[in-house]
Amino acid sequence: MNKRVFGRKLSRSRPAREALFASLTQSLIINGSIVTTRAKAKAVAGSVEKMVTMAKKGGIAARRKVMSKLDNKREAVDFLFQKVAKAFPAKNSGFIRIISLPRRVGDNAQMVRMEWTEKVEYEEKTNKKEEKKDGKTKKTVKKEIKPKKEIKTKKQ
Repeated sequence: MNKRVFGRKLSRSRPAREALFASLTQSLIINGSIVTTRAKAKAVAGSVEKMVTMAKKGGIAARRKVMSKLDNKREAVDFLFQKVAKAFPAKNSGFIRIISLPRRVGDNAQMVRMEWTEKVEYEEKTNKKEEKKDGKTKKTVKKEIKPKKEIKTKKQ
């Protein structure tokens, strides 16, 4: 009889589970959607909702609490407070949706896409890459292939 068991273990130790949840949350915040298993998505959904609620309230204490949950990733925290929280001005909950996808071929795991319910403005990453390509050309080094030396055998 399992009593007073809270949360999902996902066959991991506590530090590994915390790292997994932080990584999934960061990916969702920065990319806007992630593809993962249903169990992982359901395990992370509650903490993501709480983080968005804290970001909407604002304040230094909320920022520090979210920062500790996201392994001190300033980029993700800034994006959450500046862009994601602004996308949900009238909502109190229901910030994410989980959409079922076909099962994974390797182990038949139920896959889902986790994304925001409202449109969050993301900067296009392709423009930055194109600007870098225009500014600098990538140098390629050609390696000359030398023929192998022939092995001389003694003739008797």
